[in-house]
Amino acid sequence: MIIRNAELETVCGITSRIPEHELPEIAFAGKSNVGKSSLINALMNRKSLARTSSQPGKTQTINFYNINHFMYLVDLPGYGFTKAPESERIKWGRMVENYLHVSKQLKAVFLLADIRHKPSANDKQMYEWVLHQGYRPVIIATKSDKLKRSQVCRCVKDVREGLGMHDEDILIPFSAETKQGREEIWQLMDKLTGWEEPVKEEKAAGKKSRKETEKELQRKLQKEAENEPLKETENEFRKEDENDSQKETENEFQKEAENEFRKETEKEPEKEAERKPRRKVQKKTEKEAERKPRRKVQKKTQKKSRKKVQKKTQKKAKKVRA
Repeated sequence: MIIRNAELETVCGITSRIPEHELPEIAFAGKSNVGKSSLINALMNRKSLARTSSQPGKTQTINFYNINHFMYLVDLPGYGFTKAPESERIKWGRMVENYLHVSKQLKAVFLLADIRHKPSANDKQMYEWVLHQGYRPVIIATKSDKLKRSQVCRCVKDVREGLGMHDEDILIPFSAETKQGREEIWQLMDKLTGWEEPVKEEKAAGKKSRKETEKELQRKLQKEAENEPLKETENEFRKEDENDSQKETENEFQKEAENEFRKETEKEPEKEAERKPRRKVQKKTEKEAERKPRRKVQKKTQKKSRKKVQKKTQKKAKKVRA
């Protein structure tokens, strides 16, 4: 539901009379410190529509909040406030009981419970009492932001078991800080009250007749027909410009290719001139490399021949002396 209008319309005390109207109602009940006012403010996207206080038991009346002139959110007094006199607590209980009996438009009771703690004796008593009045309470487990994600499932299970809920009963974890569960609560309330978002109606001044729309279409068609020759000429000019640009780019590529070819042809004789002396040097080095092993062989053979001649001459000299 998109909140267009939200206001505190009626406040009923102990001696007040419960108002009678035709709009559907959703009631919120819970302990005095469970966070009913914070829940209502979060649902309305308001900061101070419902007054919050650090002192529990501040809500001592039944407050009717008119939402979009379609439904009422009813804030019931908190129970379990030990500092209040017992006589006042009995009066609050009678006032809530009277409202549940008298209200003809009450669609559901949302019972709030602190998810961090197991249900107290007052929570169990209130749950059973609402069942006894003929309503199947929807449990809102508040202050879920105070827990880690891994702890939420375990705490939800503890709340279900502590209240003795059935599997088909609804429990919604909620946080006024992070707005967790807000959309789920609104979806459930929309189903219970039969709310549907209204379709945006066209203003009378903004509506146009069929004749006016046909005239506008004819004007558009005429303008398009007038602009067609201009568009054709513009397209032709664009095509010519594109062709010219393509030709220019092609000519540039050709010129670059020709310049590169000329440069390469000019460098070829220089490269050949450089190659010739290199070839001569290579040939010389190859010849020298071939000559070196020949010279070594020659020297070896010369040494051997000299040694043989010397040996022969020495032998001859020995024979002559003998």
